[in-house]
Amino acid sequence: MKPEDLQKRTKKFAIRVIKFAQFLETKGIVGVVIAKQLLRAATSVAANYRAVCRAKSGKDFVNKLGIVVEEADETQFWLELAVESGLVETSMIQDLLKEATEVTAIMQASKSSAIRNHVGKK
Repeated sequence: MKPEDLQKRTKKFAIRVIKFAQFLETKGIVGVVIAKQLLRAATSVAANYRAVCRAKSGKDFVNKLGIVVEEADETQFWLELAVESGLVETSMIQDLLKEATEVTAIMQASKSSAIRNHVGKK
């Protein structure tokens, strides 16, 4: 997948999470807290992936991609928590959960590949 495609994908994912977070905020204080955490993590995935695409070196690329991996995984956590706490049914956010899992896996694979192919070389 090309970097431009991943930029679009992560941005689209962030927008979908924004819409879900607006719904979560109607679920009381717990929904508000989870929505804020979820918003921070999901929008960070998209923003930080843009930064990855402008990395100045292999090490910078890996470091920035590491942030994306962490934020994508955290996004997945908050989505799971929304389900496991009873705020929403799994069926309501199944596509978001799937996308969070896929984005995390793609970014982790990219990071691992970058470490193997670039960082250790002089």
